[in-house]
Amino acid sequence: MKTEEITNKEKWENFLSHIDEKTFLNSWNWGEFQLKMGDKIWRLGIFDGGDLVAIALVVRVKAKRGTFLFVPHGPTMLCIAGNPKSEIRNPKQIQNSKSQILNTFLNELKNIAKKEGASFIRIAPILERNGENEKIFRELGFRTAPMHMHPEVTWELDITPSEDRLLAGMRKTTRYLIRQAVKNKDIEIIKSCNVEDVDKFYNLHKETVGRHNFTPFSLEYIKREFESFAPRPPDAELSGDAGGLDNEIAVFHGKYRGELIASAIIVFWQGAAYYHHGATSLKYPKIPVAHLLQWEIIKEAKRRGCEKYNFWGIAPDGAKNHPWAGLTLFKTGFGGEQKGYVKTQDLPLSWAYWPAAIFEAFRRKKRGL
Repeated sequence: MKTEEITNKEKWENFLSHIDEKTFLNSWNWGEFQLKMGDKIWRLGIFDGGDLVAIALVVRVKAKRGTFLFVPHGPTMLCIAGNPKSEIRNPKQIQNSKSQILNTFLNELKNIAKKEGASFIRIAPILERNGENEKIFRELGFRTAPMHMHPEVTWELDITPSEDRLLAGMRKTTRYLIRQAVKNKDIEIIKSCNVEDVDKFYNLHKETVGRHNFTPFSLEYIKREFESFAPRPPDAELSGDAGGLDNEIAVFHGKYRGELIASAIIVFWQGAAYYHHGATSLKYPKIPVAHLLQWEIIKEAKRRGCEKYNFWGIAPDGAKNHPWAGLTLFKTGFGGEQKGYVKTQDLPLSWAYWPAAIFEAFRRKKRGL
């Protein structure tokens, strides 16, 4: 196996179209977003002979705690069980292939890290959390990271069934609140692909941050992400027809009597919709604006041909005092299933890693994560 950098968007996205286990963090546009934020990136492909078998986006992160290389939800591999395009079916073959791919990939990352002065390599795997996959990283010298950067546990809903069946699969309370909201003429849901509407989202987002005790993304961060996934002109309208489907991102506002109460930024990519950013107000706690907002987003995703709706991060099982416990209860009410990935992994490369690890462990404990 050998590693080469991929510079062609079509080749990158086409490979990902054959992969079932992936998120928008693997997309070409997520790399473009990192570039907009001033980060240095590498789009690496791993070839077995002449065949592309895995890809990974690598981001150089420069922070106060030091420089490191980060791989968000990767690498994505063609050998994973259940992939219809893979000729590998034997479980032992699959496991050996994953080990070989990761080892080949890691050798290249070490070379890059040396040139960039990185003190460690951090990987947020897209592999199912189980003993065999965790063993691969241990054998390569990794340790569990003190802090994750992207969700390790997500909630995903299959949205291919009819709207009636989706409603039937929801928690009784969630279904009731949606139906009540549909009848409420004072509630309005607005869709937009105009980056200027991100400002309205962000004002509400700051209020949400204070309640849930997490570090907010900056307004610049969210706007750059929006611009990276919205290639169409900012005044283009969103609709269920082809006129708005080229945009891979949209902001949804939920209003009550003209006042913004709930908002969400959704990424639509390769047959899935992702609830990446959310914001709510508690001004009208008995008015189910947020529930109707999610239901309208699910229906929009179905119109776009998506098969999955990913609610993004949730609290780990049994973590009743977790800052996301309330948010998790809300998300799981819509039906679906939990997906757990191997926890974020660190490979220390120098002594400079350890002060950074201690700092992150302290910060995680302080946040109650």
